[in-house]
Amino acid sequence: MSIRYAQLLLCFGLAGSAAGRAPLIANDDWPTYGGGLAAWSGFTLPSAILMVLFAYGASALTGAGAVALLHGLRLVAVAIVAQAVWEMARRLSRGRARASITLVSALLLLMTHSTWAQLTAIASGAVLGRLFCSSASAGSRQLTLKVPVSKRAGAIALTAFLALLILPALVSPSVSWPGLELFNAFYRSGALVFGGGHVVLPLLREAFVTPGWVTDDTFLAGYGAAQAVPGPLFTFAAYLGAVVRPTPHGLPGAALGLLSIFLPGFLIVLGALPYWDSLRGSPAARAMMSGVNAAVVGILAAALYEPLWTTSVMSPADLAMVLVGFVLLTVWRLPALLVVVSLATAAVLLEVLGGIT
Repeated sequence: MSIRYAQLLLCFGLAGSAAGRAPLIANDDWPTYGGGLAAWSGFTLPSAILMVLFAYGASALTGAGAVALLHGLRLVAVAIVAQAVWEMARRLSRGRARASITLVSALLLLMTHSTWAQLTAIASGAVLGRLFCSSASAGSRQLTLKVPVSKRAGAIALTAFLALLILPALVSPSVSWPGLELFNAFYRSGALVFGGGHVVLPLLREAFVTPGWVTDDTFLAGYGAAQAVPGPLFTFAAYLGAVVRPTPHGLPGAALGLLSIFLPGFLIVLGALPYWDSLRGSPAARAMMSGVNAAVVGILAAALYEPLWTTSVMSPADLAMVLVGFVLLTVWRLPALLVVVSLATAAVLLEVLGGIT
């Protein structure tokens, strides 16, 4: 099972802040969780601040050059997600069984564009993994992760996770506060994603572009810019919260989006940690995780095609820039920031040269 980087830092922060204080751990003392919060804040806030600044700066950009720049960022997103699919497939879709699960997952998402399709793909991956991936997971090396979280704290976290997933969706039709709808959109997207941060792309697009809260161009430009900042990709939520049309937006929307999208992952991690080692020691659980990870590759491959490819690659020049970016990332192993700057600059130069000619 993949744990996103910011949530892994939360785990390490929990362990580090509780070192040497085992008698207090069962009482769920605040310093234990404060260490996790500090680790997450230090890793997340720099990129979140940069994404909010980009949100304000992008709204001030006008003219053909600005349009070309934003289009270049969309092409960056295509290249980077293609690299993610390539790298994940090499690790998680090896062998006939896992490759077939990846294919089934991708076909399901391509034929049905909905949140339930993604959940169905993940659930199907777990079932198929249990049936066909036992041998693939049998020899996997175990990493013991001892984090001081009590079973009581885990039960509270899982209860809170389910309550926050279900209750806002039930009461939002009868409550006029737009902030509740925004919280529900971010929280649901963070709760239903499984695996790497790129997998959240179709969920966020359905939650924000489909109802008209942001345009496709604005959404994909921000997603491309998110590739250039340090830290977790989920800080894209700060950008969306800042540019979204319903209130709250701006800085309050950015803060709400950032906290809402990370909160479900934190609650799940806290809830699962007391049982983590026993789950990882189970051959059946490892086989299911293997199948789910293979399904995640298919989900990301489907997102690469729709919406990224279909809405960004519009000409042979676009295709050329995506291929160049993909090779720079996968073969030359250049930093993502350098590729972002290169492709965005190339898009602007092509626009300028085209205007001259």
